Amino acid sequence: MNNMIGKMLDNRYELLEVIGSGGMAVVYKAKCHYLNRLVAIKILKSDLAQDEAGAALEELIEAQGWTVASHVVVRDDVSEIGDAIAEAADECHANVVLTCGGTGLSMRDVTPEATRAVCERDVPGIAEAIRAYSMTKTRRAMLSRAICMQRGHTLVVNFPGSTKAARESWEAIADQLEHAAQMTAGGGHTN
Repeated sequence: MNNMIGKMLDNRYELLEVIGSGGMAVVYKAKCHYLNRLVAIKILKSDLAQDEAGAALEELIEAQGWTVASHVVVRDDVSEIGDAIAEAADECHANVVLTCGGTGLSMRDVTPEATRAVCERDVPGIAEAIRAYSMTKTRRAMLSRAICMQRGHTLVVNFPGSTKAARESWEAIADQLEHAAQMTAGGGHTN
């Protein structure tokens, strides 16, 4: 019965430990890998300055009971941003990747372009919900070009770069991220 520890069941559940047995049945504690609540944060700053928005998001994520799988700072460059998103999705196996910054109207704001370059499917409702919520705080929210897309089984969400706006964006969607991650990973609907 212990020879199953660490094995995967249905390519989704990692068997962690035996928690009971009786007769022909063995009960295992398992970790669900399509909804393991990992969140990778990619903070995008042109000068690689101190990352206050990323630190604020880490606190919010951990308060939700999620794990921050990665926190990386990259320059405002399409290739660097795209590579960071791909690494978080493909190497860290994150359910959700949050980018922070590079979503405005400046010519150096290229996060949406980088996201489109490495992702397959649009998820417009999440970015729309962030903008709608943010419009209740400031009319300048309409200037955001942030998008949300899927890369394989990973949801990628662009957040604005300021600490205040990143917190507001989290508030707008945090209660739906678990279900979105489950659906992105191929899970069914919950009630």
